[in-house]
Amino acid sequence: MSAINSGANAPKILIVGGGYAGFYTAFKLEKHLKQGEAEVTLVDPLPYLTYQPFLPEVVAGSIEARHVVTSHRRHLRKTSIVSGKVTNVDHKTKTATIEVAGLAPYKMQYDQIVVTAGAVSRTFPIPGVADHAIGLKTIEEAVEIRNRIMTNLDKAANLPAGAARDRLLTFVVVGGGFAGIETFAEMRSLVSYLLRYYPTISFADTHFHLIEAMGRIMPEVAQDTSEWVIANLDKRGAKIHLNTQLQSAENGKIELSTGESFESDVIVWTAGVMAHPFVRNTDLPLDERGRITAKATLQVVEGEKVIVDAWTAGDVSAVPDLSGGGVGGFCVPNAQHAVRQAKLLAKNIVATLRNQTIEEYLHKNLGAVAGLGIGVGVYQYKKLAIKGVIAWFMHRGYHGLAMPMWERKIRVVSGWVWNFLLRRDIVAISATKEPRLAFATFASRPKA
Repeated sequence: MSAINSGANAPKILIVGGGYAGFYTAFKLEKHLKQGEAEVTLVDPLPYLTYQPFLPEVVAGSIEARHVVTSHRRHLRKTSIVSGKVTNVDHKTKTATIEVAGLAPYKMQYDQIVVTAGAVSRTFPIPGVADHAIGLKTIEEAVEIRNRIMTNLDKAANLPAGAARDRLLTFVVVGGGFAGIETFAEMRSLVSYLLRYYPTISFADTHFHLIEAMGRIMPEVAQDTSEWVIANLDKRGAKIHLNTQLQSAENGKIELSTGESFESDVIVWTAGVMAHPFVRNTDLPLDERGRITAKATLQVVEGEKVIVDAWTAGDVSAVPDLSGGGVGGFCVPNAQHAVRQAKLLAKNIVATLRNQTIEEYLHKNLGAVAGLGIGVGVYQYKKLAIKGVIAWFMHRGYHGLAMPMWERKIRVVSGWVWNFLLRRDIVAISATKEPRLAFATFASRPKA
């Protein structure tokens, strides 16, 4: 038995979700808890944490996909890992229902619960979106977007000019926040680079459209900075449609509120996130946006009443932003807050176990930085704006250091170095979607 969960009567701490907040809560609990002081269990259907700020670079092929994820089992040696999902929480009885593939659902008793289930893509009932678009919240989605782009170029290279070829070479992103703009810019950067290997496809043959319902992009940066980004992308052949709504994507046909229409095989949806719907299956209090309501101490609250032994952090929670820099008075859903909240949450849990004082979460924004393809970036801190290659180095420097675990940092940075020396990898392995196809096609079968 591990050092943390070696005590037979030790309090049981259940962590729901292994993203930034869940992973770092468990990681810090392992450091702070004494032997036998508590038993920690983390439940997540995935065996790894995904560092989402690097997903656009995975799309572009600047980072190897496996290097963007951090193994739970490798780095949480003292935590019990359950590769399943919590489907229900009854905090009144301190019981969670867990589903694991191959087993009947079972119930687990806990003493304290930490809900860090994260967020999912927020969509609207627009025709065709659910059937044809792809999000960018997971490493699998990033890999699929990259594979689609490269497969489309392979197909288009053999086709004559016409509607079918145009559809393959038209790429759409919906949502002009940081995730959308970074993904859009990296997609453009990737295709621009790949054209040297496709003599039958010209730059003018490729079409990039970003659709944003608001009158500006990247609300975290100043207006003039966002305008610089628009102008930069426009020069690179990537068009941004402001004050424009997607009305339909049925069968890949994009119809905009402006009356414009075109077809695309690659539609990426990045228009916001929402708290994981799982929390509706709990008896924990939620706000009007479906987030678990919390105090600045990261304790779950209902009004002014603290829900004892219940904690939350990250994108699934409504945590007051005491710095005054939040949206609607709450911390915005990003990795910067999730990681820092988790570190404090672990300290506060340990403090309660030892009858010590707990602290409130306070973090002032360090600024916003975005990578817009090789050699292009923007950084904004209050009125200070840095644009171009310096900001791009700042983006890589900040996120390279923020990537969890040194072995992951080293893998990411060494990948950048090798890409610089050997140039970008242009291989797509799309056959992973049907890995048995080649074998099954030619396998001998018994005669009828």
